[in-house]
Amino acid sequence: MSWALILAMSIIVFCNRYIFLEPRIRLKLPHILQRMLHYSAPCLLTAMCIPVIFYDAQQFRPILTNAYLYAALATCAIYLMTKHLLTSAILGFISFYLLYYGVFTA
Repeated sequence: MSWALILAMSIIVFCNRYIFLEPRIRLKLPHILQRMLHYSAPCLLTAMCIPVIFYDAQQFRPILTNAYLYAALATCAIYLMTKHLLTSAILGFISFYLLYYGVFTA
């Protein structure tokens, strides 16, 4: 990659973020675009988590011994029961630790 390309991409990213974060710039997005942006965080989180849960390097993790999958399902279930993000994250970490180092040790 050339330095010019890196510099150009840095300027583009900075300008995109500056427009939305600068309070003096009055940018009003259409209602449909605002509704669509509500889904960006869950989509990004899904795109980041799915490969970690289901793939180990270049191969598919076995479903029956996949501690990542069971911990993710436990975390989702805990969140649906409690509706408290911090509690579900902490209990999800604990469930992953117990599954990974306790139940599914080789």
